[in-house]
Amino acid sequence: MTRSLAAFIPPHCPRSHCSYHGCAHGWRWVRFGHYARQCEPRIIPRYRCLHCRATFSSQTFSTTYYLKRPDLLRPIAHRLLTCSGYRQIAREARCDPTSVMGQAARLGRHALLLLHELRPTGPLCEPLVIDGFESFAYSQYHPLHLNHAVGANSHFTYGFTFARLRRKGTMTSAQRRRRAGLEATHGRPDPKAIEQSVAELIRISAAPQPLTLRSDEHPAYPRAFRRLREHVIRHERTPSVEARTANNPLFPVNLLDLLLRHNSANHKRETIAFSKRHQGVVERAAWLLAWRNFGKHFSERAHDGTPAMRLGLTKTPWSVGRLLDGRRFVTRTELPASWAEYYGRGIDTPGIKNPRRHALRLAM
Repeated sequence: MTRSLAAFIPPHCPRSHCSYHGCAHGWRWVRFGHYARQCEPRIIPRYRCLHCRATFSSQTFSTTYYLKRPDLLRPIAHRLLTCSGYRQIAREARCDPTSVMGQAARLGRHALLLLHELRPTGPLCEPLVIDGFESFAYSQYHPLHLNHAVGANSHFTYGFTFARLRRKGTMTSAQRRRRAGLEATHGRPDPKAIEQSVAELIRISAAPQPLTLRSDEHPAYPRAFRRLREHVIRHERTPSVEARTANNPLFPVNLLDLLLRHNSANHKRETIAFSKRHQGVVERAAWLLAWRNFGKHFSERAHDGTPAMRLGLTKTPWSVGRLLDGRRFVTRTELPASWAEYYGRGIDTPGIKNPRRHALRLAM
């Protein structure tokens, strides 16, 4: 946290059962000593809520809360944006790769809350550009889509959703038998997954209102839009074979796809750093989208503002330190149903037994 601990003022009670957890108006607290730890800052002040009598510290409101290696969170956040693999990061940090994986998951959860809390309110003032970013996790028999909704003028990413796909394309007879065996064991992916995911994406990105949506000619999109009876939608389609230049109507989302491949080691072509779990794909993508919205200039050369600055949400670009300045509580944020599942690590990967969920009571 960038604020001085001596001048730190708790913003609200951190305990979800307290009536002053959601709103701090009229809340009272007192100092309750301190404790020492091995890393900086070494002296951490403690407090007591005078209503629920729970005790807590200034560290409770930090993004490094509950971490054994809090010094690693910011360096890992930087490395995840520079196309580093988990083992590369672990070698530099001199820690175990599982430590990097755990902190990357925390960054993803933090980014989900950040994206939802700071999204624009009110009617959208620009068309939305829709596309699906295709990748895979665990093996090429487990492809997936990350569906994005990007502002046509601001390039702000209003939302994203995940969809599990069935492997397609040219396959040998052995590969087809392998796919059939996996589907017999784990089930076949829902053939309407993209349709359902895109419909959920629009509900996350925009309240019921007249919308202009731009996409390629994927056949699932019109079916998804027919599910949205609460919206009045004008659908503009552009063939995917059109040159992907700045003059292409789909350029905002094409550029985001490019950045996902350029900045993420798990999405590089022919990489050995691919994600081993679908959940990891979502968490790493969420962190990159938060940085893209609030920290990255639209043009690296011109430094002409971030997407959030174009919408008037912020006045300056946010550094990684600013993005991590202060813990966000999921108990104070009503996430969309799909994002709540992402936050709780509820995305399963076929072939992985007993996936780890995020069910800690006090941690993020």
